[in-house]
Amino acid sequence: MGDTKNFRRVWKKPKRPFNFELKMEELKTVGTFGLKTKRELWKSRTELSRLRHQARSLLAVRQEVREKEEPILMHSLSRIGLVEKTATLDDVLNLEIENLLARRLQTIVFKKFFFKTPYQARQAISHGHILIGDRIINRPSYVVKVEEEDSIKLTSESIFNKILSEPEVKSDLGSPETENIEIPTETVETKEEPVVEAKEEPVVEAKEEPVVEAKPTE
Repeated sequence: MGDTKNFRRVWKKPKRPFNFELKMEELKTVGTFGLKTKRELWKSRTELSRLRHQARSLLAVRQEVREKEEPILMHSLSRIGLVEKTATLDDVLNLEIENLLARRLQTIVFKKFFFKTPYQARQAISHGHILIGDRIINRPSYVVKVEEEDSIKLTSESIFNKILSEPEVKSDLGSPETENIEIPTETVETKEEPVVEAKEEPVVEAKEEPVVEAKPTE
C-alpha cells in the first residue's frame, strides 16, 4: 500500500487572499519574475517564513547551542547566494521574497543571456536548452548555487544561440541621427496670369414709343 507517513505541504495560502492590495502586489511579483501561477510565489514565501522562524529560534536558544547551529545555517544560505559569508541572523530576518526569487534558475538565465522576457527564459529551460556544467536542468525553480553561476550555458544545438546573438532591427524613425534631418521640399513656381480688365459696354437707352389713343366706335 505504500508509505503511510503524512506529507507536509510545501506552501501555504495567505491569510487574506481577497485583499486587493495583496492581490495587486502578488500579480506584480508574478509578472516580474515570470512565475506560472501564484502557487510558486506561495512556495517561496513559505520557504522564507521557514528561514525566518529558524533564525528566530536560534536567537532564543542558549549561547553554546547557537554557536554550534548558526554557522550551519549561514553556510547553507551563503552557498545559494542569499546572504554573505559574514552575515548574521539579523540579515536572515531582513530577507525579502525578491531575494529568494532572484536565485531561481529562470531569473539568472533571463539576466545572463538577455532574453526578451522571463517567460521566454522559462520556455528555454523547460525545453532543455540550459546546461549547468554537463547537466540539462529543465526546472525553472531550481535554486542556483554561487559556484554554479559561471557554468550556466546554452546547449550547442539550441536555437537560442542564433536568436539571442542576432541584433535587434531598429527603425531609423525617432533615432537621434534622424531627428535634425531637414527634408528638402520642392517648390513649384506658379506663373501669374495677367488680369484682364472687363470693358464697360455702352448703355443703350430705350426709346419711348408714342402712345396711340383708341378712337371711339360708333
